[in-house]
Amino acid sequence: MTRWLDEREQVAWRGLLRMQARLQGELHRRLQTGSGLSLTDFDVLVALTDRPDGRCRVLELATLLEWEKSRLSHHLARMQKRGLVAREECDDDGRGNYVVLTAAGRAAIEAAAPGHVETVRELVFDALSDDDVAALTRITAAVQARLDGRAPR
Repeated sequence: MTRWLDEREQVAWRGLLRMQARLQGELHRRLQTGSGLSLTDFDVLVALTDRPDGRCRVLELATLLEWEKSRLSHHLARMQKRGLVAREECDDDGRGNYVVLTAAGRAAIEAAAPGHVETVRELVFDALSDDDVAALTRITAAVQARLDGRAPR
């Protein structure tokens, strides 16, 4: 039997979807205008800057970003043409490749990050109380645990 959403749940769910779409769009527009980076460029660069050596295997990066390998490969090719990333073969595994942050990629994210953080603060955190932030943290953790199979169904 289908457990339909009640009216309260529908309002919350649809509001979440609208908010997510609008927030992603606004973050992308402002980032693109301010830095020339797309939000997807930024996601890749963040994942690489989170690594001490600025490199990550392609399949691991796809998993981190929750992207399909083909989507990531096409996007990396575009970023590589712009000099933001490079690819290197894995010495220990001839089948795999590393994605490597270039000096231009590091400079691009370092220039873009302050404006992006300010946008996130303005659009999200300035509208929330400390209790709201704590609740948002609990909610995202609970949903992520469910998606990861770590929470009971």
